[in-house]
Amino acid sequence: MTTIAVVSAGLSEPSSTRLLADRLAEATVASLAAPSATGPGGTAHVLHVDLRPLAHEITDAMLTGFAAPALSAAMAAVVEADAVVFVTPIFTAGVSGLAKSFLDVLDKDSLAEMPVLLGATGGTARHSLAIEHALRPVFAYLRAAVVPTGVFAATDDWGSEGDSAALDGRIRRAGDDLAWAIRASRRTPQEADALPATADFASLLGGLGH
Repeated sequence: MTTIAVVSAGLSEPSSTRLLADRLAEATVASLAAPSATGPGGTAHVLHVDLRPLAHEITDAMLTGFAAPALSAAMAAVVEADAVVFVTPIFTAGVSGLAKSFLDVLDKDSLAEMPVLLGATGGTARHSLAIEHALRPVFAYLRAAVVPTGVFAATDDWGSEGDSAALDGRIRRAGDDLAWAIRASRRTPQEADALPATADFASLLGGLGH
């Protein structure tokens, strides 16, 4: 069974970021279930990773290099998955600090070859290129296998029937892209610890005497 980690960096509840993340995951699961040229359809298990409840632990990990239990479990869920859906709100043409900080505490090699689908939400279509200039380069640095179709949803996309239909089409295409990437993945199981490397406590104490 394929495991898809769905990471949402939404800051509000309810969150349009989480809604978009859920719909991208649903589209991917549906596409995986359909027969393809490479074989019959398959099933997928979705793991939700909401970053909002982990905000303090993410900040602490940035400062100390140590991940508390809840954050450690979230990091493991992401790096051990078969694919990742990553969705963030956009503020002032950039990804949220919470989303970027979570990526910063992951080991730089932990997402290598990982099939990834990127999504973003914002109040205006003026942010629509943020996936390309602010988010995709981060995952390129992490050497993830990011699918071509990224999905940006502005506030208006959830409103009128025409805009909503266009968003539905982009979501279905993105789900198909990620399903294809999962089937073609060269990803190997993670053996290294996903947490930041830290010195042992005795070594830290020993350094105080110098």
